Amino acid sequence: MKTKKILISGASVAGPALAFWLNRYGFEVTIVERAPGIREGGYAIDFRGPAMQVLEQMDMIEAIKKFETRAGKITIVDKNNQKLASMPDGFTSGELEILRGDLANVFYEATKNDTEYLFNDSITALQEDSAGITVSFNSGLVRQFDLVVGADGLHSNVRALAFGPESQFMHHLGIYFAIFSTPNFMQLQDMAGLYYGTLGKRVGLFSAKQDTEARASFYFASPELKYNYRDIDEQKEMIRERFKNEGWQVPQLLDLMNQATDFYFDSVSQIRMDRWFKGRVVLLGDAGYCASPMSGMGTSMAVIGAYILAGELKTAADNHAAAFSNYETQMRPLVTACQKLAEGAEWFVPQTKFKLWMSRQIWKILPHTPWKNMMIEMPTKAANTISPKVYA
Repeated sequence: MKTKKILISGASVAGPALAFWLNRYGFEVTIVERAPGIREGGYAIDFRGPAMQVLEQMDMIEAIKKFETRAGKITIVDKNNQKLASMPDGFTSGELEILRGDLANVFYEATKNDTEYLFNDSITALQEDSAGITVSFNSGLVRQFDLVVGADGLHSNVRALAFGPESQFMHHLGIYFAIFSTPNFMQLQDMAGLYYGTLGKRVGLFSAKQDTEARASFYFASPELKYNYRDIDEQKEMIRERFKNEGWQVPQLLDLMNQATDFYFDSVSQIRMDRWFKGRVVLLGDAGYCASPMSGMGTSMAVIGAYILAGELKTAADNHAAAFSNYETQMRPLVTACQKLAEGAEWFVPQTKFKLWMSRQIWKILPHTPWKNMMIEMPTKAANTISPKVYA
């Protein structure tokens, strides 16, 4: 096997999932991560269909179930916390649900003994030649690898270096969101959640960690904004400014936001690319085909993509171009289906009085109509768009 040494950028979910399979197939894997360690916190993510099959082949089901969560009843409330509508338990949960930070830790623990992790560092330059790729790091380190995988999320550094500016591939869906951990001060039980909405805004509070804490989320509609996506103080100020005059529990949540250590802010956007590989560089997960949180399928795509990419690299041996092409051919139908799930995101954060009224009516009648089952089944149908090969 000539293609042996592989560098992965990003240690969230996609990168370590890929490392798991590459280690099993005998590759030498290094992961570089800008953060000082595995990032905690984040929202609940779930798995369906082929993603569950991949986790079973990884022998990960039991490890994940130790941290399993499952969204309880979702209640829509007014500013006085009076119920407007509700959805039943598990409406958004899939077959298996876990917090993103917990899943990242499970994957890290499964790969840390066989993978070289370089935390607190990032890639600054890629220089490809017939022998491989020479990679320069922010720390001053210079190393050579056979392949580089960008698994570094929506704002992928690898994608920018190899394919060009983010603006070429980013498609903003008209919403920004923030999420962070808080005490469970509303005493939510059984992993239940609340949503409060006004024109162009929605705030959520969901129980987490077996009701010992909670996750707060803020959404607001907006055209594309210019901001530093690494400046957390600037992002918190954007949330404070947008929500400063809102009622319900918003003032207390804004105060708690100041103390949050796992605050995350970003746009609800998709990455759309005609091709996910170039030379010796290939993209995985959100870096190449983010479907946005509105799809509910980002983590499943990352896990399935990691499995297929590693399997094709194993099968193709030193023909990485064939491996990359086969990986893209298999994944493209799933990505197309999952990105389509996010269409209509504006109904989640209505910007007109009519749409706000209509969305509340839909929430009220949905539990009593066949549409409920259709909405539950849509992500599963998208997940089953493909049936990944079995790589012996």
